[in-house]
Amino acid sequence: MSYVTPDSDPRPPRRNRRALTVGVAALVPAALAGWLVWQATADSDDGNADRAAPSSPPSENAKPAPTSTGPSAMPSPASTDKGEPGDGDDGGKNDDKGDGKGDDKDKPGGGGSGPLKGKVVVIDPGHNTGNSAHTSEINRQVNIGTGSKECDTTGTSTNSGYSEAKFTLDVAHRLRTLLEKQGATVELTHDGDRAWGPCVDERARFGNKARADAAVSIHADGSAAGNRGFHVILPARVHAGAADTRAIVGPSKELGERIAGNLLRSTGSAPSNYIGDGTGLDTRGDLGGLNLSTVPKVFVECANMRDANDAALVTSSDWRQKAAQGISEGIQSFLRR
Repeated sequence: MSYVTPDSDPRPPRRNRRALTVGVAALVPAALAGWLVWQATADSDDGNADRAAPSSPPSENAKPAPTSTGPSAMPSPASTDKGEPGDGDDGGKNDDKGDGKGDDKDKPGGGGSGPLKGKVVVIDPGHNTGNSAHTSEINRQVNIGTGSKECDTTGTSTNSGYSEAKFTLDVAHRLRTLLEKQGATVELTHDGDRAWGPCVDERARFGNKARADAAVSIHADGSAAGNRGFHVILPARVHAGAADTRAIVGPSKELGERIAGNLLRSTGSAPSNYIGDGTGLDTRGDLGGLNLSTVPKVFVECANMRDANDAALVTSSDWRQKAAQGISEGIQSFLRR
């Protein structure tokens, strides 16, 4: 297993670039060293033009934490900064390309000039700050294809009270700015303009209706103290009820690998030491936001908000900018492949 970076495209390169693949199954220090070499030798033209937080409720993508909670292999520097989407889509039936996204003719226009002009990216800021005041609404069961699940949850927070919902919306705004500067059309599933939600099935339908070239759901984990690092959740191969991810498993994996590699390089944070066996990647078939998607989509768990060291990162505006930069560069690499 390896991360995919802007310089490891399978197609013949347009310039004489040197490729470096990071072996993510190796120890974290070795992976970071490889990335430092890559950073020193990579073509500076490739997607870097804009480089310039008591137990909490589980999120939709929460899973029981392992009992072993060793410290991260690579401590990261801390900082002290402290409308309803449309329901009408055809599930990708009008798909002439075989990529699960449908025809381009229905995609929204817009986007500025740049290498991503004509590309559509949907960003899904996980949870909503108003969810805690609307428990009956978010506890309503919705169909996720393989069964039913809560509409949404409150998400987690740091011990000091910085909520996951605030974090995800902030990173989503930063990510939108970076991608729009590259010419992409960027849509958010919500922009802090709703009292609660949207539900997990609505979030998936939003990306489907937009005919997104890539969709990314931003999250932060709420695991035990001592569990550190980021991981990217990929959709499992699911074909049941309303869920059919067969067409998006491959491209979603590539999207996730590229985001993971660039997030490692941009933030300096290590891949999760408790999920993914050091790869920073995890595959799941129990998330409605992935099961119901017909476009390439991943969840990014940027850090563990319940660990004091990771909490210092997510509450730093500088680190949030680095996280947005890494995710942006991963998306750009995927869309230009």
